[in-house]
Amino acid sequence: MFSRVTRLLVGLVLYGTGAAFTVAAGLGVDPWTVFAQGISRVTGVGIGWVTNIVGLGVLLLWIPLRQKPGVGTIANILLVGTSLQLALALLPHPDVLWLQALMLVTGVVLVAVASGLYIGANFGPGPRDGLMTGLHGRFGWPIWACRLTVEGTVFVLGWLLGGTVGIGTVIFALGIGPLVHIAMPLLATPRPAPRLRPDARV
Repeated sequence: MFSRVTRLLVGLVLYGTGAAFTVAAGLGVDPWTVFAQGISRVTGVGIGWVTNIVGLGVLLLWIPLRQKPGVGTIANILLVGTSLQLALALLPHPDVLWLQALMLVTGVVLVAVASGLYIGANFGPGPRDGLMTGLHGRFGWPIWACRLTVEGTVFVLGWLLGGTVGIGTVIFALGIGPLVHIAMPLLATPRPAPRLRPDARV
């Protein structure tokens, strides 16, 4: 249990930190961060705090979808945006392309490693992932269609509100899936070895 909790907490903080790297790079961010960034620019509220608020709003959408949050879901809402906000205040915001590219790639890799940690901890999905699986379970839509619909909607809204869209958005979209696919089996919580019965033969 201690190992799982540690993986969850480290993974969520690392996820927010990775997202901060992509924001600071200024080359474009993932759809949900585009949405949070757009709201942040309109309202003046920090992007990390907006991320937390959006996560809570998404969680409320679970109610009609009959989804049940786990400990990981609540921790996701509290930690990802907070660590994003804090990390963003400490990171440089370069205007040299090679430094921007380095920060972008670092951010995408950190998000992938973080995903492997917190998903592997098995404490429940994040609010955004739960929304997609909830739509799938409630209406029978394919997961890819749910993801495309939800992320496409928040992406367009965020772009219209002034969120940063660019080559970084494309790199994130193309790179995050394969990287998470590699990270998950490497970082998943080890399964305990099965216990032998007292009467088992050697």
